[in-house]
Amino acid sequence: MSSPLLVGVHRPGSSVLHRLPAGVKLVGLAAFSVAVVLVRGLPPAAVGLGVAVALAVLARLPLGVLWRASRALLVAAVVVAGLQWWVDGPERAAETLLDLVALALAALAVSATTPVNAILDALVRAIAPLRHVGVDPGRVALAFGLAVGALPGTLALAVETRDAARARGLRTPRAYLTPFVIRVVARAHETGDALHARGIGDD
Repeated sequence: MSSPLLVGVHRPGSSVLHRLPAGVKLVGLAAFSVAVVLVRGLPPAAVGLGVAVALAVLARLPLGVLWRASRALLVAAVVVAGLQWWVDGPERAAETLLDLVALALAALAVSATTPVNAILDALVRAIAPLRHVGVDPGRVALAFGLAVGALPGTLALAVETRDAARARGLRTPRAYLTPFVIRVVARAHETGDALHARGIGDD
């Protein structure tokens, strides 16, 4: 698949990560993310990046796919690191950059090796005890699934809108952002109408 973002895009395989249960991977990803955020310092950030790279290798992600999936995230990470450099200096900026790249790689590895349905099933099982306080696990899973499914479509709309504006010789941000927002809102309305037609959310 050539989606510009690998979130929610499963790539079948037989690697160690592919064979792990979805719940184990999600718990591991959550623990890794907490550790990356809480443990400060450049050496721990480098270790975290090393772990994330190892996960990507275990997932057997082709370099081309990995690059297409992560380039937008890398740009965002560089921008954030640049702001951090301006505020707190180069060492903190380097730490921030390594942390963001590590988190992105780990998330990509889990997403690429885990079908969305498996993730949703694990989520439903995890929050099932919350039924006693009025939480509907099915609806939470539906909301999560819609969010994941909307990411590739939204990015595709962004690319299409940008290309259409360039084809007309329009380079101003308004020429790109206005139709993009309109198309995203229209898609959201279409999704809402489809859910309503199936009786979801009527109560």
